[in-house]
Amino acid sequence: MTGKIMKGIGGFYYVYVEGAGLYECRAKGIFRNKKMKPNVGDIVDIDVISEEEKTGNLTVIHKRKNQLIRPMVANVDQALVIFAVHEPEPNFQLLNRFLIMMEKQQVPVIICFNKMDLASEEERVRLKRDYEKSGCRVLFSSAHEGEGIPELKELLRGRTTVMAGPSGVGKSSTLNSISTEKQMETGQSRGCHGDRSGQREDQAGQTYHPPLGTDLSGGRYFSHGYAGIQLAVSDGHRKRRAAFLFSGIFRI
Repeated sequence: MTGKIMKGIGGFYYVYVEGAGLYECRAKGIFRNKKMKPNVGDIVDIDVISEEEKTGNLTVIHKRKNQLIRPMVANVDQALVIFAVHEPEPNFQLLNRFLIMMEKQQVPVIICFNKMDLASEEERVRLKRDYEKSGCRVLFSSAHEGEGIPELKELLRGRTTVMAGPSGVGKSSTLNSISTEKQMETGQSRGCHGDRSGQREDQAGQTYHPPLGTDLSGGRYFSHGYAGIQLAVSDGHRKRRAAFLFSGIFRI
């Protein structure tokens, strides 16, 4: 039986098999002996232990088309990075570092500037011009108002996507607006650029996903828990570590 790893936590890997559902699996010792670690996004073969309890063992990891180290995900088609145009103010140095990292891995990037109602027309034109020059697709959205969401859905449909963005920019609201059911709690953040003082903290390892088979006009949708990475950012006097939060992978 072949499926895709949707989440890995505490030595357990959750594998979605088309038409059969989600299985909780352990990795066989052969992977440890070969120093291979299963990644979220891996296409794997599993042996089912209990169909009733939906448990099994990973037996084979198929060849990966690509792999990101931080976070550890494989077989992604593109990355979606979400920043707010204001509140919090965008950290362009952090964004640029992320783009360099994705370019190195040859992963196409969509930049979504949320809270578009807070930006002037001049700001939107400038942001779109500057970042489209780097080869990225740029769009603007207002997750709470639903603006830009239909276009975003079309860009994501049929592709496996890694979502990323700092705290407080509207990742959860965007994720909720894509799905027909609420997936994540939202809350305005008092902090910015990796400052974890926001009202809501994104919990590493926690998974959110709608009922399998959620109708999104012919596609399936998955979303996955947060895993933080650290990027070194210089503020002119010292280097600090800025958290950049990834919400795993999802597929429409």
